[in-house]
Amino acid sequence: MASLTMAQTPPTPGEPKRFPQITLEQLPPDARPLGKEIIAISSVGLGGPYNVMLRSPVFADRMKRLLDYLRFNTSLPTRLNEFAILIQGKVWSSQVEWYAHYPLALKAGLPQQVADDLKSGIRPRDMKPDEAVVYDVSMEMIQNHQISDALFQKSKAILGEQQLVDLVAVSGTYVTVAMLLALGQEMPPAGKPLPFPPK
Repeated sequence: MASLTMAQTPPTPGEPKRFPQITLEQLPPDARPLGKEIIAISSVGLGGPYNVMLRSPVFADRMKRLLDYLRFNTSLPTRLNEFAILIQGKVWSSQVEWYAHYPLALKAGLPQQVADDLKSGIRPRDMKPDEAVVYDVSMEMIQNHQISDALFQKSKAILGEQQLVDLVAVSGTYVTVAMLLALGQEMPPAGKPLPFPPK
């Protein structure tokens, strides 16, 4: 499985965060409604990627709208959508992505063995046909930056055109989220175990 060589590096204890945790009161007045929307749906509040994104409020607003579609209104079933997010979380060894989305994936019906195999770095066993398509499309895109004609035809037959496009959209968007998290060295809430061993 393609993966980065190291997990995201946590900040050194006592070292200040790259982006000090932003609060609702620190946001420009026109960005505070967005901050309240984020707090209402985010398991990490204004932490995680939002702490970094909110340094650019217009971008944060546009990204939040995209994430709203990809999380709550996408054509892809939630089980598959969360699986796609976990795949990027594993490839990027993104502590916050895995922390936030692992329980969501299980709640949505992704078998725990599938998620745990993914985390262990092996091709998940006993995947359903649609899960296997999500895994194969994601991994071929990551490794080859394209997919074969055969996989395209198989994926289109199983998912349909819109779900296939939404799969690629959520995958690419969560690469951006992983990069934002890495930029800020964002970590799960204090006291929570890290999903991946630190560097």
